[in-house]
Amino acid sequence: MFTGIIEHLGTVESLKVHAEGGHLTIQAPSVAPHLAVANSIAVDGCCLTVVTVRGDKFSADLSGETIRKTSMGEWQAGTRVNLEQPMTAGKEFGGHFVLGHVDTTGRVTRLDPEGENWWYGVEVPESFAKYIVPQGSLAIDGISLTVARWNGRVAEIAIIPFSYKHTNIRSKKIGDAVNLEGDVLGKYVERYLAVRSGAQPAGNLTIEQLVAQGF
Repeated sequence: MFTGIIEHLGTVESLKVHAEGGHLTIQAPSVAPHLAVANSIAVDGCCLTVVTVRGDKFSADLSGETIRKTSMGEWQAGTRVNLEQPMTAGKEFGGHFVLGHVDTTGRVTRLDPEGENWWYGVEVPESFAKYIVPQGSLAIDGISLTVARWNGRVAEIAIIPFSYKHTNIRSKKIGDAVNLEGDVLGKYVERYLAVRSGAQPAGNLTIEQLVAQGF
């Protein structure tokens, strides 16, 4: 379990990908010395298991499913990534429930300054649009963010200077792939409604259906 509050940045040192999976090594001087084999860590929002730690670097094995579901297939040596260790008992919960289970990827459409702040736009796949709620939570590359604008295709987020400085947002370019994880609470509501109605999980819930189910 994570919160989406990024505390560390890392740099991809190497990424080896093959048909069945891959192996990733991250240089992360601020966090690697505190990791141990079998620890979990979120890398750009994807929960991975640490398999080796050497000095200021750690490595993780990747499944084929992880590579297919995330932006990792486009990473190169030098790619900057967001890092977050799991929540611990008593730790302040400053973001939202982030599981580290990436749903899909989106594409950056804008990163424009507005005074000291920035507008960050991400186009999402049609199948994921049902999880976007204006003023709701969305994890982009593991960052807990609030959707400020939504036109049915692109989610836009107002980024404050601190978030811009302390995450990999500042290194993003138009067209870059980003990892997306929807709010798990919305997924449970969707699943509950589907089971209650006896239907298969659907992606086109309507206001009328929600009212009929008592919401």
